[in-house]
Amino acid sequence: MADPPVPVEVAGEDFDTLCAPEVARGRGAHRSFAAAFLENRMGVAGLGIVSAVAAFCFLGPLVYHSDQVHANIALTNLAPGAGHPLGTDANGFDILGRLMVGGQSALEISLAVALVATCFGALWGAVSGFTGGVIDAIMMRIVDVVIAVPAIFLLIYLATVFRPTVPLLIVVLSLLSWLGPARLVRGETLSLRTREFVEAVRAAGGRSSRIVGRHIIPNALGTISVNATFQVADAIIILATLSFLGFGLPPPAVSWGGMLSLGTTYLLDGYWWEVYPAGLIVMVTVVAFNFMGDGLRDTLDARLRER
Repeated sequence: MADPPVPVEVAGEDFDTLCAPEVARGRGAHRSFAAAFLENRMGVAGLGIVSAVAAFCFLGPLVYHSDQVHANIALTNLAPGAGHPLGTDANGFDILGRLMVGGQSALEISLAVALVATCFGALWGAVSGFTGGVIDAIMMRIVDVVIAVPAIFLLIYLATVFRPTVPLLIVVLSLLSWLGPARLVRGETLSLRTREFVEAVRAAGGRSSRIVGRHIIPNALGTISVNATFQVADAIIILATLSFLGFGLPPPAVSWGGMLSLGTTYLLDGYWWEVYPAGLIVMVTVVAFNFMGDGLRDTLDARLRER
């Protein structure tokens, strides 16, 4: 009986490093990528805006104090002025402070959804594309079935059956958001599985799980990271839509979509400050994440062309 394959070492170096040069990069490669990204004005602008929005939401309440729990009818619908830079809403809540608190839940849920959906979708797509055959067909048909379900109607139905909470929203939105990353990573895997370094690992007796975890997914990180930024932007829009329709987090929780929903009731009365600030910060945040994604994609494409 032939001896089992023995892991190969050359001059003391790990075989994975020799067979996957795309993964085995030093600190210099990371610095060069960061330098290339900083040259992309759109990406840098998106990163700066996202950082500013995050600081506004999480650090702002430490400087600008406002009561976002107890309504104050005496302060109803005040125009922007001293004491309330962006005015107050129909319940007497300070608009500026409400934007800060509402942004916390929006960013936390959106980032969590992007992380969970991207990780699960990347693993699903990598396994499907690398395995191929019947398993690949079954896994992708599952994706097709789930993606055919109208997401907004499913979310509204679940919101009427269950009381919306942060963990529930993260789970439900993640279950509806992993489909895109799964398809993208599967396509990337179909290309990567025929590369020389993958064939070398196979010849050395590398297990499929090792190939997927150590070579396929790391080499698809560019596609995965770009898609993750778009996932955050999509989650922010979906959350705002649900809250606008009245199916977001229940009071006293604050959300940008809920602010828009309440503000539109009074927009025709001239209380523009109850709508435009919330709509503007949603738009700016979504566009900023899209700018980051475009910047990452352009940087990765430029580096791939240089290889």
